[in-house]
Amino acid sequence: MTDMERPLQPPGRLRGLASWQVNKASTLGARLTAQRMQLSARADFAVLAALEEYGALSQAEIGRRLGLDRNDVNGVLNRLESHHQVGRQVDPADRRRNVVSLTPVGRAYLEELQQHTDAVQDTLLAGLSAEERQQLHYLLTKLLASHQPQPA
Repeated sequence: MTDMERPLQPPGRLRGLASWQVNKASTLGARLTAQRMQLSARADFAVLAALEEYGALSQAEIGRRLGLDRNDVNGVLNRLESHHQVGRQVDPADRRRNVVSLTPVGRAYLEELQQHTDAVQDTLLAGLSAEERQQLHYLLTKLLASHQPQPA
């Protein structure tokens, strides 16, 4: 096989870096997601999933849990609220803030988005067996947990 017949690939030094490979996989995942969902739907999914799992949260708590700026969260919440997918109520413990909760309409939208994300994951991970997918998930979870800030 001549050099012209070989598939183009980056240098081995790059291919040998886990950070480079994770970045490439992330870019591929983002492209596949963009083919199925609007950019706004990805943020909607994150916010709705947080509300489903943790219950009613303040806007600030949503931002902290998702690593999003409070102003960005406000934009997502405004959009979701305009479609009746979330509701905001005054926090009985602190009347200066609101808490956000998932509505039945929001839960249905979350399920719709979950179908899209599941399809993207299946496409992204198609080259892996079920066992390999579990192993990859375990290793990535372990890697990310090792870099979480420790409570004081």
